[in-house]
Amino acid sequence: MRKTVGLVLLGLFGFLAVAAVLTATVAPGMLKKTPLDVDSETRLTGTASYLGAPEVPVKALNHTVADGKTSTSDVVVFDTFTCVIRNPDGNSPDCLSGDDERTLTLSSDRFATNRTSAESVPAEQSGDFGVEPHEGVVNKWPFDPEPKTYTYWDGLLGRGVEAVYDGEEDVDGVPAYRYRVTVTDQPAEVSKGVSGLYSDDKTLWIDRGTGSILDTKEHQVRTLEDGASALDITLAYTADTVKKNVEDAKANNAQLSVLGWAPIALGVLALLALAGGVFLRMAESRGGAAHATREPERVRG
Repeated sequence: MRKTVGLVLLGLFGFLAVAAVLTATVAPGMLKKTPLDVDSETRLTGTASYLGAPEVPVKALNHTVADGKTSTSDVVVFDTFTCVIRNPDGNSPDCLSGDDERTLTLSSDRFATNRTSAESVPAEQSGDFGVEPHEGVVNKWPFDPEPKTYTYWDGLLGRGVEAVYDGEEDVDGVPAYRYRVTVTDQPAEVSKGVSGLYSDDKTLWIDRGTGSILDTKEHQVRTLEDGASALDITLAYTADTVKKNVEDAKANNAQLSVLGWAPIALGVLALLALAGGVFLRMAESRGGAAHATREPERVRG
């Protein structure tokens, strides 16, 4: 019986040892990837002044969907649509047509990023995914982001700008890195077919585990070539959007935390199985040796 149990424990040791190695080396590469079924809506509110008119409440909707058919095991392709509208009475719908006087801006984008690093694919690969070239991170940071400056895509400028590390700060209990994007009086197409200058002051709070955006606040100013105001807008994530982002980050980080302790736990169990198997095998060997060397009893006549 001891022999059988010992062999089972030694076999279990091998299984657990392999599982520990795979969990430590292979599993992170499988789990720390942007999923291919992303379909998210982000809502923002704030105020805006358009063409020098009085400031009014505004709302924005950003809808982002992953194109699973075009994406690959290493690259995810996204389609995103953004709608910013006046919301003076608080009852405006999420989005309106470009002909509606309440509509301020409508924009769309299609981009491809690495599923692990979150960086835009190199320009020479953009055509392979049917997207225009982008630079840097776009809609998230990499897993386990670093406290450093990242290149961040600015759609209005059509190029990457610096997102400078600006400190650490919890967002509703989730540890985050804060990054600051500052653009000052850059030539840009401030409206369709209209040239002017563009400034932006944007702060993003990034989850330190998944690299997801937990919260953002932005003040954007667009002026015409003659210096007149085209758009002065301030936006921030709604409380509900921040709450959902935080809940998602907590759930995803809980799954990722398994990667930290699972290899250790499996390794400890493997060592216990090895110790138990060796002990039982040695005990079996000692028992067999003692039986073989025992002097036989004399037969009494």
